[in-house]
Amino acid sequence: MPETFGIIAGNGAYPFAAAEGARKAGTARIVVAAFEGETRPELAHHVDAIEWMRVGQLGRLIKYFKAQGVCRCMMAGQIAPKNLFDLRPDFRALLLLGKLRERNAESIFGAIADELAAAGVELLPATTFLQDHLAAEGLVAGPAPSRRAREDAAFGLRIAKEVSRLDIGQTVVVKNGTVLAVEAFEGTNEAMRRGGQLGRGDATMVKVSKPGQDFRFDVPVIGSHTLATAAEVGIRLIAIEAGRTLLLEREQIEAVAVREKISVLGLAP
Repeated sequence: MPETFGIIAGNGAYPFAAAEGARKAGTARIVVAAFEGETRPELAHHVDAIEWMRVGQLGRLIKYFKAQGVCRCMMAGQIAPKNLFDLRPDFRALLLLGKLRERNAESIFGAIADELAAAGVELLPATTFLQDHLAAEGLVAGPAPSRRAREDAAFGLRIAKEVSRLDIGQTVVVKNGTVLAVEAFEGTNEAMRRGGQLGRGDATMVKVSKPGQDFRFDVPVIGSHTLATAAEVGIRLIAIEAGRTLLLEREQIEAVAVREKISVLGLAP
């Protein structure tokens, strides 16, 4: 257990869960690299040190971690696609991006992991300290889904696995054996909105990990905001890959699932 542990904090509840898990595991000091317009400001009250920077300031991030004595860290939380398009990289990030033939989550974050390692900072799996948050197989929350919905979930699992293998996205929305929406760069919530509109109040969303997923980054996650979006757009079943998807804010998920009659189902990989 490292005495000082670093968290590269994106948006949502994920960084809070990571900080809580690290603290429970006995980490004495938690150091956070936070991003303007992404990380929730109140995270500062849950950690020992925090520095705010822009997305793309790789040199500053590494310098900060080294100054704070961080030798192990994890990524927790996504960066909104609009901020990735508005990326203003520093010199170190420019050099990194210039070496990449393809620019997707795996290639970019893999290169960042290599840069961290070269500076003596090991990037740990994004599920570190969070094993208790991994979804179990079977009904997780809400009412038992119908046979038709379960069939759509199994169909969606096959489609999502193939789409993720092609590195397009990790989420699909289906209904009655038809694909309504496929996630791409816009993110899960926007794909849910497109699919839910076409499904007219009775669609199934399936979220999976990629084949050969590098669990240091880009781990599938759902939280209360996912359930709120599902309720808004008419998705009745959320199917996720058991053992490979993080469930954050579990109590809120269960409460929304019961109130809105949304089923959350863990599927065997």
